[in-house]
Amino acid sequence: MANTILHFVAGLVILILGADLLVRGASRLAAAFGVSPLVIGLTIVAIGTASPEIAVSLQAAANGQGDLTLGNVLGSNIFNILFILGVTAIVAPIVIAEQLIRKDAPIMLGISLITLVLALDGNLSLVDGTILILLLIAYMVFALKQSRSEGREVQKEYAEEYAPKETRTTKNTIVNAVFILIGLGLLVFGSNWLVESSVQIAKILGVSELIIGLTIVAVGTSLPEVATSVIAAIKGESDIAVGNAVGSNIFNLLGVLGIGALVSPDGISVAARVLQFDLPVMVFVALVTMPIFYIDSRISRLEGGLLLSYYVTYVIFVIMRATESPALPAMQLFITFYAPITFTIGIVLAIRSMRTRGR
Repeated sequence: MANTILHFVAGLVILILGADLLVRGASRLAAAFGVSPLVIGLTIVAIGTASPEIAVSLQAAANGQGDLTLGNVLGSNIFNILFILGVTAIVAPIVIAEQLIRKDAPIMLGISLITLVLALDGNLSLVDGTILILLLIAYMVFALKQSRSEGREVQKEYAEEYAPKETRTTKNTIVNAVFILIGLGLLVFGSNWLVESSVQIAKILGVSELIIGLTIVAVGTSLPEVATSVIAAIKGESDIAVGNAVGSNIFNLLGVLGIGALVSPDGISVAARVLQFDLPVMVFVALVTMPIFYIDSRISRLEGGLLLSYYVTYVIFVIMRATESPALPAMQLFITFYAPITFTIGIVLAIRSMRTRGR
């Protein structure tokens, strides 16, 4: 068991290092060729921070381990909103940009619902994967067009974060290209280790690969997003902090799950328990951002604590379900009341806030 855990940790470290090198090299190379900092943030960095999920999901899908792919994507999306935004808001209350409220958050909710609908037949097929990839292309085109209308403050935030001034020389171009190649190589190598060790951990603990994907793999592959959002919040770069989490969720569903469905020999099987609980939870997580984002256009420390409490509750439930805990019915009863009541309170506050501001 100790060797397997060491194998897992090593694979995770290699993955994160590979993602960092990939983002660093690609961002600097793009900046040197005159690409807009905001465009770099919306495309290269979004794909780069999601690259651990992509690498792990591709590796798992190619091996026919669709449960690990699905668990990784769903778990990462739930983690990104509930844990990352929760912790980030507790560290420093987050101001929400108007575009995130009116466009990106509703898009995330819509894509979450589309994914749920596509999965209702119990399988994400080649056709479903193609639909998701086409939606990803449409979203990227939309995001790039929207970037042209962003204000100077947002442009400045992204310029400071993603586009360090660097002279375009042959040496710098070669160095950044090498960073990209090494990063890609580490992603492939690390994902192989992570997938192999995850399967072994599942066997040792006697749980499904889905559970491992929903928990430790999802948390591990989301660490780049944690670092990016928390550091951005501390710097006061709210647009980056929230945009990173929301953008990552959109890319996970359209890109990671879409590619996984295309690569997997028989598509990605969606278990009944996923349809009954985990997918609805992901949709609920996307839905719960709406009233929170609309209340004063910010996420307060109290709201951050609420999001974090949702995540803790979810993880406890997943573990109890996996271990068939006798206390599971009590936890199900708690969730049945806790989530709807707190969400309803959020909607009431949002409506009052919109009336006050004349929306």
